[in-house]
Amino acid sequence: MAAEFALGPAPKLLGEAEGEGPAVVLCHGITATRRYVLHGSRALARAGYRVVSYDARGHGASEPAPAEEGYGFPELVADLERVVADQVGAERFLLGGHSMGAHTAAAYALRHPDRLAGLVAIGPVYTGGVEPESLAYWDGLATALESGGIERFVAYIRERQRVDPRWRESVLRFTRARMLLQQHPEALARALREVPRSRPFDSLADLADLEVPALVVASNDDADPGHPYDAAAAYAEALPQAELVSEDEGESPLAWQGGRLSRIFASFYAKALSSAR
Repeated sequence: MAAEFALGPAPKLLGEAEGEGPAVVLCHGITATRRYVLHGSRALARAGYRVVSYDARGHGASEPAPAEEGYGFPELVADLERVVADQVGAERFLLGGHSMGAHTAAAYALRHPDRLAGLVAIGPVYTGGVEPESLAYWDGLATALESGGIERFVAYIRERQRVDPRWRESVLRFTRARMLLQQHPEALARALREVPRSRPFDSLADLADLEVPALVVASNDDADPGHPYDAAAAYAEALPQAELVSEDEGESPLAWQGGRLSRIFASFYAKALSSAR
């Protein structure tokens, strides 16, 4: 049974911890919540790990950023540091994240490499530059949310994302479900503008200094064009101890398969702990 926690001061972060054993901390992607790293699967906790997840500032049930702060990666990493101090303590742990969460995790790892037993990056996107075309897309999403709520937000994705028709309705269904969990849409709209403009690190070359076991999870571009396979492959190439995994051709993205992803996490963590002895 998961135990919820609330971590203050501002912004108050809401999260949960489940299981006993070596710690795993999970960071979700933009417009998601803590549920959407492992998609509700409890297999990792049942495998003998203590799984800690939380809603990022302005997401899910967590509070928006204070007026004097924002949603850039320095703030996201500072929030992660708070969670680690409160829920993990001094022990080394496995850190994983999806998309925005993958970038937050990588930035934390660069700052605290000695804290990690391993790093998992699911669907990373940032490769060292900020493209104007990409910023226009995120700004459009923010405007859609502000002007028409969830339905306009989902419609914007339908209109703009180049998702293969086989997967489009699944993507839109997932999107609507996670948006219904958002308690602060005005904060989320601000995050949609600020996160893509923030740089978690300077370039992929920075990752060459991360001498920790790493796992990079890639997805096929037909179903998930927002998280290009090539970007994940570039992370795996840049990280000195990385393994790249993905789903088989024709399958739904591995990042969407919570149970299978949990088992991959557990196997990777067991090997990382074994090699550290």
